[in-house]
Amino acid sequence: MLKDEVQKLLNQDGTQIELFEEEKEYLEHHHLLPEDSKIVGLKIDSPTTRFSDAYIERSQKETDEMITSESASFLDQPITYLKDNKAEFIYIESKWFDIIRIDAISLEVDDVFGTYDAMFGLKLKKNEETTIREYVKENIVSEEAKYNLMFNQQDGLWDVNLTLDQINGFTETISIGGVLRLVYKFLFKLVEKVENR
Repeated sequence: MLKDEVQKLLNQDGTQIELFEEEKEYLEHHHLLPEDSKIVGLKIDSPTTRFSDAYIERSQKETDEMITSESASFLDQPITYLKDNKAEFIYIESKWFDIIRIDAISLEVDDVFGTYDAMFGLKLKKNEETTIREYVKENIVSEEAKYNLMFNQQDGLWDVNLTLDQINGFTETISIGGVLRLVYKFLFKLVEKVENR
């Protein structure tokens, strides 16, 4: 549950915790912040700081062959890196993805449409399809939602291919880390909606 994952962030022996706005708002909204004054100073961090633990691979789209792994500083690259290197995709893992119910995310530019796409497996139940589709339609900037959503019986999760160009706040001027921030926020709110149904 989202509540359990977010509450785990508070179990750090009173040290200052770095939180995104979504987590801080969630804790406040659900009255989950302890009275302990040591935790009052919650800090909202930058995408690069948040995903400093990220495991990042650049790979060839055609063969899935890894080109190289990158350090977290690669997240400072502009998202246009993908348009400049259309034959590549970027694979990213982070401990923070557990909160939003994904293991990893792949980012690439679609060869046909030239759109920026994010692909990931979403760990929500099969019967959540209507809620997921409603959420996506309500939270994109275009009337025509361009995404693929298919339940994978074998893995028990939703295979999602989402066009990033349609997410509120997406521009080609942001960094790869900024894109991760947008996807994180988008999925955090989705998981929250599913759990509050």
